[in-house]
Amino acid sequence: MSIKRISTLVGLLAAGATFGMAQEPLTVAQLIRKAWTDQAGLRAGQAMVETRQAEAEGFRDLRLPSLTLNAYGIRTNEPMMAFGIKLNQARIGAADFNPLTLNHPDAVGAYGGSAVVQQPLYTGGRLTAAKRAGEYMAQAELASQERRKQETAQLVVEAYFGTQVAEQALKWVDDTRAWIQGMEDFVGARVGQGLMLESELQRLKAFHAQADAQKAEVIKQVRSARSGLGLLTGTGPVEGQLATSLEPTAPTATQGAPLRGDLVAADLQAKAAGEGAKAARGSLLPEVGLELGAGTLHHSWSEKGNWTWAGVGVKWKVFSAPDAAKAKAARAQERAAIEMRNFKQQQAEHEVRVARESVIAAQAKHAAAKEALAAAEESKRLREARHREGLAPLIEVLDAEAAIQGARTLILQSLFDLRVSRAGLDLATGNSIEGVNP
Repeated sequence: MSIKRISTLVGLLAAGATFGMAQEPLTVAQLIRKAWTDQAGLRAGQAMVETRQAEAEGFRDLRLPSLTLNAYGIRTNEPMMAFGIKLNQARIGAADFNPLTLNHPDAVGAYGGSAVVQQPLYTGGRLTAAKRAGEYMAQAELASQERRKQETAQLVVEAYFGTQVAEQALKWVDDTRAWIQGMEDFVGARVGQGLMLESELQRLKAFHAQADAQKAEVIKQVRSARSGLGLLTGTGPVEGQLATSLEPTAPTATQGAPLRGDLVAADLQAKAAGEGAKAARGSLLPEVGLELGAGTLHHSWSEKGNWTWAGVGVKWKVFSAPDAAKAKAARAQERAAIEMRNFKQQQAEHEVRVARESVIAAQAKHAAAKEALAAAEESKRLREARHREGLAPLIEVLDAEAAIQGARTLILQSLFDLRVSRAGLDLATGNSIEGVNP
C-alpha cells in the first residue's frame, strides 16, 4: 500500500538519539540555529577552528625575540670546571696557578644564573612563510566550519519536513480508518437487511485491520523521525508542533558557487600549502641571528662574578638530505592542494547543475500529484455514490480509496522533494538555507 512508501521515506530520516524541547511551535529556522549551537559535532568543529587560530598566533610570534632564564647550583672538584668556576666568580689568585692546586683542586661550590635574548634576523623567509601559512589554515578551518553548518542545516530541513510527512500520513491514515468505519456501518446495515452479502462486510473489516497496522507503522516512523531531528539539533526527541509549512515557498535568488565555504577553504588550503613550500625551501638557506646575554656566578653573596655578551651568528646547512626531501614533499603537497581546489570547483559546478534539475523535477512531480489527487477524489466520490445505489461492487470503492492513498503519497513525496531539493540548491550555490545565516 502507499503508506509503505511514506514509511520508507521517513525511515531514512530516523536516528537513535533523544532530545527534549518545550511544547511550543517550532520553526525550521529555530531548529537550524539550535543545531548550530547545541550539536556536539559542530561544537567539535568550532574547537578545531580555535585550535587553528591558536596555531596561527604561534606562527606569527616566531619572529619575536625569545628570553631564556637559567638558574643553577654546582659543587665539583673536576680540575677544569673548578678553575673555571673560580674564574667566573672573579676570585682567582696566584695560589690557584700552583700545579698541585691545578691538578688536584679542592671541591668548590657555586650558584648563579643567566639571561639570554635571541632574535632571528634572517631565516630565508621561513618564518614569514610559516606565519602566512598559519593564517591561511585558520581562515580555511573557519570557512570549513561555515560549510559544516550549512550541511547540517540541509540535514535539519530533511529531518524537519520528513517528520511532517510522517505526521500528515498519520492524519490521512486516521481519515481512512474513519471512512472505513462509516462504510462498515453502512454495509453492516445492508447485510442485516439482506441487501448485501456478508463477504462485503468481511472485506471491509480486513481493509480496516490493514489500516490499523499501517497506523502503527506510521506512528513508529513519526517517533523515529522526531528522534532523528533531535540528534541533529543536539538535545533529545523533538516535541511540540512543527510550525513551518511543508508547502513550498518562494525560492531564494541563487548566487555563484565561489561563496561556498568548502571552495573558500580549498583555496585557502592551496595558499597555505604554497607558503609551506616556501618555508621548506627557506630551511635550505642560511639564517642569521642575534644573541644578547648576561650571567653571574656566586661563591657567596658578596663574592661573585658578572659578565655580558653580544653576538651575531650565521648558520647554514650547506647540505641536508632530510631538509631537501622535506622541501620536495612540500612542493608536491602544494600541487596536490591546487589540484584538489580545482576538483572541488568542478564538483561544485556539477552539484549546482544537478540541484537545479532536481528542483525542476520536483516541481513537475508536485503539479502532477495535485492533478492525480483531484482525479482520484472525484473517482472515489462517483464510485461510492454508485455503490450506495447498488450499481457498483464494493471492490471498486476500495480501489478508489487505494488510488487516493497513492495520490496522497505522491503529494507528500513531491512536497518533501521540493523543499529538500531547494535546500540542496542553496547548499550547492552557497546561499543560506531556509533564509538562515550562520
